[in-house]
Amino acid sequence: MKRREAREKAIQTLFQLENTELSVDEAITYITEEPTNSFYELLVRGTVQNQEAIDNTLTGSLENWSLDRLPKIERTVLRLAVFELLYNEDVPDRVVLNEAIELCKTFGDEKSGRFVNGVLSKLTKK
Repeated sequence: MKRREAREKAIQTLFQLENTELSVDEAITYITEEPTNSFYELLVRGTVQNQEAIDNTLTGSLENWSLDRLPKIERTVLRLAVFELLYNEDVPDRVVLNEAIELCKTFGDEKSGRFVNGVLSKLTKK
């Protein structure tokens, strides 16, 4: 599984976790039937484990929005991207931003990508 695919699967898993009462292991098994790779697991487990800190960081970067008001896909993409920005030093910030925008194109719409880019750009300037 390449990193792009791992991010797509991570978004699907995180989105599912927000809408169900599944455990992380159950959600991972539901999304990927094949043996998972370490990058995918890092993204999912890391985002879930650090969600409170991620949400606090996001809240400080949202203007005229609350985290609860965001559409679920944008909130999920932002959480994943903030996890990578804060906790995964292997990936350059620019790559994280580009990948988040691409995920929005895949799962959201054109407005999603612009919104996510604006929030993440503001966050990376801090």
